[in-house]
Amino acid sequence: MSNPESIQESMLGNEPITESILETAAEANANDKVDTLPSIHEQFRLLELQAAEHYDAWLRAKAEGENIRRRAQEDISKAHKFAVERFAGELLAVKDSLEAALAVPEQTVDSFKSGVELTLKQLVAAFEKNALHEVNPAGEKFDPHKHQAIGMLDSEQEANTVVSVLQKGYTIAERVLRPALVMVAKPKS
Repeated sequence: MSNPESIQESMLGNEPITESILETAAEANANDKVDTLPSIHEQFRLLELQAAEHYDAWLRAKAEGENIRRRAQEDISKAHKFAVERFAGELLAVKDSLEAALAVPEQTVDSFKSGVELTLKQLVAAFEKNALHEVNPAGEKFDPHKHQAIGMLDSEQEANTVVSVLQKGYTIAERVLRPALVMVAKPKS
């Protein structure tokens, strides 16, 4: 059996290298490598496999993120498109009442008035169900966030108080939909 020294001597040219010497050297190295690290090639191959796994996981996470973003955009689009659906359903009854009132061939002033009052009640009920509230600020302090002043009047009321309401305002879920058009009391000179 040949040892590593004889292999080195063969390499130095002292002895010709034969296959038996190389086989012996391989066996000696195999016996010596019981507790050694994997070769660089094996480590590189393992790292390449890990990199491929991480890249695949990253691609899947990226695709999932894109899918979530796309679904969220679709949901927002549908919410915008159908947001008024419930309110529109409530208004259909009001429209039906108006059409029925116009379909009556001979009406009296009293029947027409009672029909309009009934239709107004339906409309107010539809507004209440959908958080649409009337703003009628007569006698209140002027609030520029809820009111729009058209002019100022001499009045016995305190300055900057709403004297008259020309057009009611509306809020939807505590947000001003339309400000009330008002006349405000002038400060006393």
